[in-house]
Amino acid sequence: MSEIRILIVEDEPFIAQDIAAIIEGIDYEVAHIAYDAEAALAFIEKEIFDLAILDVNLGGEKDGIDIGKVLFENKHTPFIYLTSYADRKTLEKAKPTRPKGYLVKPFDEKDLFSAIEIALFNHAQEQKPVSFNLDELNDSLLANVTPKEFEIMLDLYEGKTNQQIAAKHFISINTVKTHVKNLYSKLHVQSRTDLIIWMRKKMA
Repeated sequence: MSEIRILIVEDEPFIAQDIAAIIEGIDYEVAHIAYDAEAALAFIEKEIFDLAILDVNLGGEKDGIDIGKVLFENKHTPFIYLTSYADRKTLEKAKPTRPKGYLVKPFDEKDLFSAIEIALFNHAQEQKPVSFNLDELNDSLLANVTPKEFEIMLDLYEGKTNQQIAAKHFISINTVKTHVKNLYSKLHVQSRTDLIIWMRKKMA
């Protein structure tokens, strides 16, 4: 799972599929689409992903803000609220869950792309250790991380996509995926979010 994986929680199937198409068109992977809070919470409990897009109004007993609270308090996974409602009451309810973005419908591809990029970057910066270098990292590992893998690790912190990393280092996307998979193996993690949490714990 070397791509950035995004969970979509949206009760309108047409809108959910539209979001999925946009996500897949901008170098991200759809981890899952949930059409209600119960399905979303069941997925969150068992699966790994890097970001969630949560519709606030899901038409059931629990809404997107209830899901955001779980992600904030228990999973430390970033999320963006998607809603038709930008009233003060909804905003005040949403604020304590610390969303990384708040996108109001209707939106377009550029709006969604910008919201995702900013959310991933801000989350990475919040989790980033104060200091970290390759020697310190390899002192704690059985299999050493190479200098290039370390550079790509730092790019993952910035929330960069595989395509962005490939362009920065003048390498193919497949080569980036290989480096990322090697990092996951050496650090014993399964996702980008796991990697960020692992590094933060190492430098705590």
